[in-house]
Amino acid sequence: MPHTPHDIFQRSTAPVTIDADKCIADKGCTVCVDVCPLDLLAIDVAKGSAYMKFDECWYCMPCEKDCPTGAVKVEIPYLLR
Repeated sequence: MPHTPHDIFQRSTAPVTIDADKCIADKGCTVCVDVCPLDLLAIDVAKGSAYMKFDECWYCMPCEKDCPTGAVKVEIPYLLR
């Protein structure tokens, strides 16, 4: 399978993950999307949960801290801790 230039920028894991079982976006919640200063998160209407649409995370944490169900997890790189 040929590689595209886009493959170079793929990470093995996204810095922000959403636990779809805990996410209540299907009930109208948009807290994580609303608090992200970089507009990196979005709601997948088909799945009824949030997801990370752009990988430019600053690890500022409001998405994780403000999530009412604890569905959002931010993986801070070891060197930034």
